[in-house]
Amino acid sequence: MNRFRKLTKVFILVLICFVAAPLKGQKDSANTNKKVKVLPVPTLGFSPETDFYVGAVALFALDFYQDGITRKSNAKAEITYTWNKQIILELGWDYFFEREEWFTQGRLHFSKYPDRYYGIGANTPESNETWFGSNRIIGDISFLKSLKPKMFLGPEVSYLSYRDVKPEGDIVFEELYDRSNFALFLVYLWDNRNNLLNSTKGSYLRASSGYSWNGEANNPTGELDGRLYKTFKEKYTLAFRSFTHVNFGSPTFYNQAILGGDRFVRGFLYGRFRDANLSTLQLESRNHLFWRIGISLFGGYSFLFDDINATYPEQFKYNFGGGLRILVDKKDNINLRFDYAVGQDGQTGFYVAFGESF
Repeated sequence: MNRFRKLTKVFILVLICFVAAPLKGQKDSANTNKKVKVLPVPTLGFSPETDFYVGAVALFALDFYQDGITRKSNAKAEITYTWNKQIILELGWDYFFEREEWFTQGRLHFSKYPDRYYGIGANTPESNETWFGSNRIIGDISFLKSLKPKMFLGPEVSYLSYRDVKPEGDIVFEELYDRSNFALFLVYLWDNRNNLLNSTKGSYLRASSGYSWNGEANNPTGELDGRLYKTFKEKYTLAFRSFTHVNFGSPTFYNQAILGGDRFVRGFLYGRFRDANLSTLQLESRNHLFWRIGISLFGGYSFLFDDINATYPEQFKYNFGGGLRILVDKKDNINLRFDYAVGQDGQTGFYVAFGESF
C-alpha cells in the first residue's frame, strides 16, 4: 500500500507536467533570441537516497554570444528538502567562453545529510546498514583552455569536507569520522556534442589524472568518462557511456568509488556499494513518440573492485530501466526526465531531473 501511494503521487506529478508543458510552449516563439532563459520549477519527486523530496530548481540556458560557433552553456541552482530530513543546496555550471576559447565546469554543494553506509566492497550485506549524519561541503571547479576546436586541457581543483559525522547504527565503522580532502587534477576534454543537456549526436571524452591529499592516505587517482551519441531517422537516439574511476594505493572512505545514483548507475542507492575502483558500461535508447513526449530504455553492467587481479561474480552488478521524457523547452531541446530503474540485489530507484543522466 505504501508503494502504491508513492506511485500515485508520482503519477500526479507527471500529470501536472503534462498540463504545464503546453503553457511553456506558448512562450517559445517569443523567446527565440533570448541570451538567458530561466526555467524555474518547483520540484516534487522520489529517489532511493532521499525518499520523497520537495524543493525548487532553476535551470539557466545561456546563449550570450550567438556567433554560430559557441555552443549554449547552462547552469543550475537547486534547493531541496527530503523526507529523510536532508537539506541540499547546489549550484552547477557548464560554460563556454566566446568562440569556445575557454571552458569552465563546476559544482558548489552544501548538504546537511543523514545517509546510509554498509561498509566497503561489492558484497556488503543489507544488515550492515548504518545511518550517519554529517554536514558536507563539496567544490569541484575546472578551467580548461581550447587546444583546437572541441578539445580542451587544464586544471581542476576539488575539495570535500565531512563535518559533525554522527553514526547512529548498531554497527561501529571506524572510517566514519570528520575529514577534509583536497585534490588537484589535470583534465583533458574532447566534447563535440550538439547539446550538453540532451545530446543527440557527437562524442565526449573526459580524462582526469591527479593526486588526493587528506592527511591520512594520500594517493593518485583518476577518471575516464567516454560517451557516444547517434540518432536515426531524426527521432531514435542511441547513447553509450563507459566510465571508470580508479584509486592507486589505499583511499579512505571519502575517496572511494561509489556505485549508484542518477549520475552514474541508476537503480542502486547512491553509496550502497563502494570500493577503491569502479567501471561501468551503460546503454540507453531515447525515442520521440509524439508532440513533446518521448520514452527511454536503458541498462548496463558495472564492476566494483579493490584488486583487478582478484575478481568474483558478486563484484559485477547489472541494472536496467525505462523512463518518460517531456520536452519543456523546444528551441533548446531540454527535457524533464522521469526514470524508474532496477538494480541487482533487489535495488530500485525513481529519478526526476532536467536533462539526461549522460
